Amino acid sequence: MSDNRQRRLLSYIHDSIELIEQRTHAGREAFLHDVDIQDAVLWRLQTLAESTHRLPTELQARHPGIPWRAIYGFRNIAAHGYLDLQIDRVWEIIEVHLSALKSVEEDELGRM
Repeated sequence: MSDNRQRRLLSYIHDSIELIEQRTHAGREAFLHDVDIQDAVLWRLQTLAESTHRLPTELQARHPGIPWRAIYGFRNIAAHGYLDLQIDRVWEIIEVHLSALKSVEEDELGRM
């Protein structure tokens, strides 16, 4: 993978995380009760997950603490199993797991 493509993927992940943070700054209850915010955040999480799946395996290997397979698995649930999607679990992703991915993205962009 070219450095340019990798940089574009990482930048997209960065931008997506920032947008998710902006849209969820009002907290859990606001998120759980606003379908428009949920839709916007779910779209970003889905495309962010697709972007992580396209990152080189070498990059993923440098960050073994990130559950890469689970991230892409969420993308599949959001895209295909949306009827079973639990929105409170989505909040858990936002609140607990997104910061680790943000650290990886910042670290990798800093290497370039």
